[in-house]
Amino acid sequence: MTKATGTERKVQEVNIFHDVAKALTSSLDLDSILQTIMDKMAEYFRPENWSLLMVDGEKNELYFAIAVGTAAETLKNVRLKVGEGIAGWVAKHGERLIVPDVYTDPRFAKRIDEMTKWETRSIICVPLRSKLRVLGVIQLVNVHMEHFTDQEAFFLQALCDYAAIAIENARSVEKIQELTITDDCTGLYNARHLYKVLETEVYRSSRFGYEFTVLFIDLDHFKQVNDTHGHLVGSKLLAEIGYLVKAQLRLIDYAFRYGGDEFVILLPQTGKDAALVVARRLRDNLRTSLFCKEEELNLNVRASIGVATYPHDAKTPKDIIRQADEMMYLVKNSSRDNIGIAQRGLMK
Repeated sequence: MTKATGTERKVQEVNIFHDVAKALTSSLDLDSILQTIMDKMAEYFRPENWSLLMVDGEKNELYFAIAVGTAAETLKNVRLKVGEGIAGWVAKHGERLIVPDVYTDPRFAKRIDEMTKWETRSIICVPLRSKLRVLGVIQLVNVHMEHFTDQEAFFLQALCDYAAIAIENARSVEKIQELTITDDCTGLYNARHLYKVLETEVYRSSRFGYEFTVLFIDLDHFKQVNDTHGHLVGSKLLAEIGYLVKAQLRLIDYAFRYGGDEFVILLPQTGKDAALVVARRLRDNLRTSLFCKEEELNLNVRASIGVATYPHDAKTPKDIIRQADEMMYLVKNSSRDNIGIAQRGLMK
């Protein structure tokens, strides 16, 4: 590698900052922003291998979010404990480490080289820090250390700060999006999100010839709970029922709080008979469950449930909800604590 002049290096830095700033302001796609930052780092520092490791807070581990080099594929499934190896040490302590010769550093984790058949000689490792914690680590392997001056170190830190900003921004956007589609009380999706999901499901099901079923659930005599025990208990009860509903579903199913004490369940790729199994299970679980035990109330709540299936009962999002709603009212206006099925009537 030919040593660039100071002026050339400065121009390169300015150009890279410009490209990274452009990526940050023109895109909310975290992957593309981080890829830009990592590409620019490689262009400037010319490491043999480089990677971005993200912290998985729940497991207290690091995983390779981006890896470039001969062993990139191998690294996809590799995880390091926070504290393990040089990257793990940096993630734990939040401090930059520059190790010109890894074999003189006891923190070096040889197992990665053994797995990847790399020959690591030097590592430059920089934490991506938010205000409160380390989000990840950028690692450059086998950089020409004789050219790594304070100026390069400052530039690297600036790029890492940009990466940390991108991650924080993306997570904030994710949280905001989550808040706009989630019901505060139950943690289920809200009615606004229901119609968006239904539109997608109608399109997908019509294209691939699938059925899907909607369950419309209305709690029986919920008003009495609010009148007798107050709205705080009512909200707690709704949250516990939301949890029970979700626990009965598959990963591909959706649960929504429609409003008040009404819930909607969307069962993709599910015909009427399979959906009735779910509806019965929900009805039976409600019959045998006691709620608000912590408050020593041990409430028992029943529900009226309406069932409608696409495309047999309706072909649009509004009509499928209307059909399931009408079936729920059929139950409500007769026995309650039962299931009404479009085109079949009350469950015997």
